[in-house]
Amino acid sequence: MIVGTEWLIEAVGCKPENLRDAGLIRSILERVIADLGLRPIGSVWKKFDGEAGVTGLIALTESHLACHTYPEHRTATFNLYCCQNRPDWDWNTNIKRALGAEKVTVQKISRGDSHELSDYELLVAVRGGG
Repeated sequence: MIVGTEWLIEAVGCKPENLRDAGLIRSILERVIADLGLRPIGSVWKKFDGEAGVTGLIALTESHLACHTYPEHRTATFNLYCCQNRPDWDWNTNIKRALGAEKVTVQKISRGDSHELSDYELLVAVRGGG
């Protein structure tokens, strides 16, 4: 049974100043939430000192949305996990535009067991043996 979908996003070649901008990072996550109709229930944000980046985590009724930026590596990583079906968000266009990324890769993963067990397989799994 599939219990959710997870998107793992890597943005490389970003403008370092954008990756240090906590307000910009927050606005990106807020746009994801608005565009996908997600429901936040709390958040944690940290802007690291000096030339370091930003970490943001937003808990959702559907699960979570997170971002970690690494200006020294010109990289940002995003993670969205939803336990309810959602359309794909255009990470590529939106992140390139917002962060000046040269390349954005998106992995979409179905979470849970994608193989429904037959009654026999379930019985064997519960009792053990083969």
